[in-house]
Amino acid sequence: MHPMLTIGVRAARAAGQIIMRGFNELDRVQVDTKGVNDFVSNIDKEAEAAIVQQIRKSYPDHSIVGEENGENRGSSSDYLWIVDPLDGTNNFVNGVPHFAVSIALQVKGKTEVAIVYDPVREELFSAVRGQGAKLNDFRIRANNPNDLSKSLVATGFPFKARQHTETYMKLFAEAFASCTDIRRAGSAALDLSYVAAGRIDAFFEIGLKPWDIAAGDLLVREAGGTVAELSGGHNYLISGNIVAGGPKTTALLVKKFRPQLSEALKR
Repeated sequence: MHPMLTIGVRAARAAGQIIMRGFNELDRVQVDTKGVNDFVSNIDKEAEAAIVQQIRKSYPDHSIVGEENGENRGSSSDYLWIVDPLDGTNNFVNGVPHFAVSIALQVKGKTEVAIVYDPVREELFSAVRGQGAKLNDFRIRANNPNDLSKSLVATGFPFKARQHTETYMKLFAEAFASCTDIRRAGSAALDLSYVAAGRIDAFFEIGLKPWDIAAGDLLVREAGGTVAELSGGHNYLISGNIVAGGPKTTALLVKKFRPQLSEALKR
């Protein structure tokens, strides 16, 4: 196993233990508001601290950027860990058992290692650049149906970017009219992992952050899928506007989405 993947997995499992202890005692979980429709719990913070501790033990010079504590810069700028300790906080605090730990490692700007860990189902999605993607110890592959009518599509609502609601509803209508059905489960990291595993055929969302996307992006690409902006561009880690799936499915969705995009989402 790639040595940095080993450390990432160890960190994800340590965070998963904290998350599951909290999930089994939700009445003790403290929830604060970061912004409009944006929540953080003490479990998010404790899980992120556990991840940072595991990484720092082996790689004290690496930089780490996390959803809760921002950037923790090390002496080496070549190595950057991108961490979401609990993707799906709203699910977690409401007792919905669908959330994950997401960890990615970028080396000189390229994502080399990805881990998405679902502690409820004990499913570990992982990828190393150039070596494919796995679910636990088994190789996974993205689906690539020939047309959207045979596709199950996942999405996420832009609840933190409601200025895009009107455009999003147009995209939803385009996808819903074309595909078999649509799912909205509440964790972008798991949605992307499910695309990589062939459980769903495509995923799209507006206004995500790098820690939501970085690990799932590599998982999808190493599973044979493609990832793009809604307009078809490749700046999705910065824009946060993403569509992912098998190459044919992604291309078909981009073709349908592009005419519906507002000027803000075409950039």
